[in-house]
Amino acid sequence: MEFLDVSHSTALVAASIVIALVAGFTGLTLSKDLSKQTVLRRKGSVALSAFALGGGIWSMHFVAMLGIQMPILFYYDAAITLASALLAILIVGTALLLLHFRERTPVTLTAAGVLVGLGILAMHYIGMAGLQLCRAVYTPAGIAVAVVAAIGFSVAAFWVAYGRRTNRSILLGTLCFGFAVSGVHFVAIAGTRFVAVPTLNEFGPVMSNETLAMGVIISTFVIFGSFLWMGVTFLIPTAAMLLPQDLPGVPTNAPPAAEAAKTAPLAVRIPCERNGVTHLIDPAEVAFVRAEGHYTNVYTGDAKHFCAWSITEAVKRLTAVGFIQTHRSYLVNPTQIKHFERLKDNGVCHFAAADLPAAPVSRSYLKPVRDALGL
Repeated sequence: MEFLDVSHSTALVAASIVIALVAGFTGLTLSKDLSKQTVLRRKGSVALSAFALGGGIWSMHFVAMLGIQMPILFYYDAAITLASALLAILIVGTALLLLHFRERTPVTLTAAGVLVGLGILAMHYIGMAGLQLCRAVYTPAGIAVAVVAAIGFSVAAFWVAYGRRTNRSILLGTLCFGFAVSGVHFVAIAGTRFVAVPTLNEFGPVMSNETLAMGVIISTFVIFGSFLWMGVTFLIPTAAMLLPQDLPGVPTNAPPAAEAAKTAPLAVRIPCERNGVTHLIDPAEVAFVRAEGHYTNVYTGDAKHFCAWSITEAVKRLTAVGFIQTHRSYLVNPTQIKHFERLKDNGVCHFAAADLPAAPVSRSYLKPVRDALGL
């Protein structure tokens, strides 16, 4: 068996590593602070993060493959190439769902890292199977090193990035993810030899390097655009993080935020209807809000009130004054909770007023509720 001479473009190798780092930063930043979002928005953010991370794995691989130079013409099977991208996104998405919709424990962190490592490996070897007019020949040692690198660096990336969701941990997790993706590729390629194959073994339409380059350019453009977008939100502090003197239009002698909060009147009131009269209820008197179709019921210590707000509107307005969502249909005032009861993978909040029913805590909200209660 005669192996082909292979060389690599240094510029494209460097570009592929940059793409892996950019995709890692974008995906890990997109998934930051999801516990503060509604379930629907959390699912959307997880999907975008999966596209960034999974798409980054695919883009890194094929940018590096475009840098491979052989003494023969070779092509790619378009169907297999597309399948490798979709598989990477699906596996990364599964890992992110595990992290954001299950209780985050050492076991789930490790399982997510293992899943992503397997996704990197699957993407690499399926992508290599799409080569036409040449075939990759692997060694057991090369495969073993690639498996260890993929899983080891991926587990490290999630342990670092999700241990504490700070900007520093996200940057360190980005480095680990970049090492996992690019390290696996180059370790695997180092243990791979290529031989010429006289005939095409088509599963789908054949794609040239030029066509592949167009697809990689488009995916890389999207990833870098997302990177710029997330970079702005990552570097620029939000209004909540700024001191009063840093905000536009606020005099430099403005009182500190803590003192201002004590003297400023509470702006939010909950409008509730009874006998044709609208009563404005202080949120501090409310134990919880429960969805009833397109409206809500507001529970105070001594009564139940009808409110025209939807649960989405209630979440938008009341989380700003300290309420926490415990279930897709429940919004709870933590100051009214007397005790919290853990029930396997969910829980129940009990209130000081004996006549009030308990509020359920669903599995997806369990961790943020426990964090808010200091448990």
